[in-house]
Amino acid sequence: MAEQTDDTKEVGGIAADRLRSIIERIERLEEERKSLADDIKDIYAEAKSAGFEVKVVRQIIRLRKQEPAEVEEQETLLDLYRRALGM
Repeated sequence: MAEQTDDTKEVGGIAADRLRSIIERIERLEEERKSLADDIKDIYAEAKSAGFEVKVVRQIIRLRKQEPAEVEEQETLLDLYRRALGM
């Protein structure tokens, strides 16, 4: 029987090298996500300094992710509710 190295060692039925690889990949992606979040924050700050209302920019982004029919239905309901409230 061949001796296992630390990279291929199994502990309690778990392949340590596979687990380490998965953990390290997740850690790298978490770092990338943090970096991207910082970049997005900077872009919102840029929009604000250019005179754009950040709340509205966020709403536009949220709307663009939705299907057009979904957006139309929400706008129709919003209009209906406003009229019902006399707004």
